[in-house]
Amino acid sequence: MTASSTFGLSSEARNLHWLLSNLVEEVPGLLSVAVVSSDGLLLLSSDPDRAVGPAAAATRQDGPKGSSADLATIVSGLASLTQGAAKLMDGGGVKQTMISMADGSVFVMSISDGSLLGVHATPDCDMSVVAYHMALFVGRAGHVLTPELRSELRKSMESAL
Repeated sequence: MTASSTFGLSSEARNLHWLLSNLVEEVPGLLSVAVVSSDGLLLLSSDPDRAVGPAAAATRQDGPKGSSADLATIVSGLASLTQGAAKLMDGGGVKQTMISMADGSVFVMSISDGSLLGVHATPDCDMSVVAYHMALFVGRAGHVLTPELRSELRKSMESAL
């Protein structure tokens, strides 16, 4: 993420961008990170192509495969599926979902307002370290992710496209 991608945003929005950048920088093996609203819209992304400017355009890939846009769709679908399963099993609210695949991992963690944090990581990532840092992010971000901030982040993502 670049400073230009946070220009004009509120201090709360810049704070969330900083928290996400910090998560990506501190945790080895993260490929893509997304914060998704309860209705499945991408609010915050770690993708460099979400930044504004010519440098960002030069780093774009041919398609969104593996990007935060794909991750947002996957996170939203997984949340729906796991919430349905939890309801059928009388398991209460879903706190975290982890999927380990041959060539990667996907983690989904609930944020207090119904929003979700999704992470796509390499197959050799330390799952416990990823989950720990996700929990730190959720703890720090959950109380500031107000409806007003979600609206601001949504508009910011739309204007970056």
